[in-house]
Amino acid sequence: MGKCYLGIDFGTSGARVIAISPTDEIEAFEHVDFGDPSEASRAAVWHDALFEVITNLPSGIRKQTAALAIAGTSGTVLACDADLLPAYPPLLYNDARATEEAAAIARAAGASHPAATATSGLAKTLWLKKHLGIERARIFLNQADWLTSLLGSALPRTDYHNALKMGFDIVTKDWPAWVEYLADIDFLPQVVAPGADLGWISPPRAHLLGLNSDCLLRAGTTDSIAAFLAAGVRQPGEAVTSLGTTLVLKSLSETRVDAAEYGVYSHWFGDLWLVGGASNAGGGALKQFFDSQQLSTLSSAIKPERQSLLDYYPLPCSGERFPINDPAMQPRLTPRPDDDVAFLHGLLESLARIEKQGYDLLESLGATPILHILTAGGGAQNAAWSAIRQRVLGTSVSPAPHTEAAYGAALLAAKGTKLLSFAT
Repeated sequence: MGKCYLGIDFGTSGARVIAISPTDEIEAFEHVDFGDPSEASRAAVWHDALFEVITNLPSGIRKQTAALAIAGTSGTVLACDADLLPAYPPLLYNDARATEEAAAIARAAGASHPAATATSGLAKTLWLKKHLGIERARIFLNQADWLTSLLGSALPRTDYHNALKMGFDIVTKDWPAWVEYLADIDFLPQVVAPGADLGWISPPRAHLLGLNSDCLLRAGTTDSIAAFLAAGVRQPGEAVTSLGTTLVLKSLSETRVDAAEYGVYSHWFGDLWLVGGASNAGGGALKQFFDSQQLSTLSSAIKPERQSLLDYYPLPCSGERFPINDPAMQPRLTPRPDDDVAFLHGLLESLARIEKQGYDLLESLGATPILHILTAGGGAQNAAWSAIRQRVLGTSVSPAPHTEAAYGAALLAAKGTKLLSFAT
């Protein structure tokens, strides 16, 4: 067995790891579900899940691992002490308590800045700093940053993609003065390119996990960008919809678009821009009503060519980010018909309408028009949903060649910063 490269994806419901060969072929896959952890236990659950999902891999894979990279949920922030131990429960990607802080960011950077929302990493950082003070919190990290630090990255670092919602200026490659004024950059991680070398895994961690002692740690990215990388998209106008717990839309554009008032922002992608947004609607709302087996059985009975007249907005709880940015928005899930097939049909079609609204919004704001949509995430396996989306979107839709964000993270581990050099 030759070298292997690990990509680890921490989503909202579990952790996944994929090992690939030097020729990008999948050698192994493992996953660990988080269950339903309490707020206070989240960090501990993530810690244990990271170690478990790695050690679940065959020992031969672990011993041949040359590098690994981690993708985490965008905007999930941990306040850590000097030893990188969490000083407060992590604030999740959809936590919208930092409304006052978001208003302060908007005044400093403008309302269209990606950090000028209550769910941004910087807004959460300011909220945590205010409530914890400088004695309890010494560094604020994104989820992927903290998880990587558990493996031996002594100097806290983050990547361009995770840093965007913390206020990092990707054009100047620096923290702007207004971020230093609001947050003090000494409390923020150093920023590097996705895939950048971070050093080697610590010997104790390598021994504990059965990993090669020469395993290189590389800077990761967000889970949705990892899914985009997995899809292999390269041309402007190509897009990827990630159908997971949430609904994430991203398209390659020749034009940068930032409109925080709509939950729209652009990530650096070589000499192109990755424009998109993330809705809180998605599979998380579906699973409040149906388990995986029920979703499969009921979906097979749907006639996707027929339009559903049910008009829902399937949110798992209050609050929406994109294409409507309203922290107080309430789910719309009534009326519910007696027929579960009709109910699920209405939910899936409503999610397709949200997706179309999102892509129409991106185009209206100046992004390159959509030519083709690839689908990633667990929802990509639902044939009825795919057929409904094809009809509602009016654009060609097909499954991504690889649908796991962990695969994109593995590519980052294998190729480092060269993965995005196609566009530079």
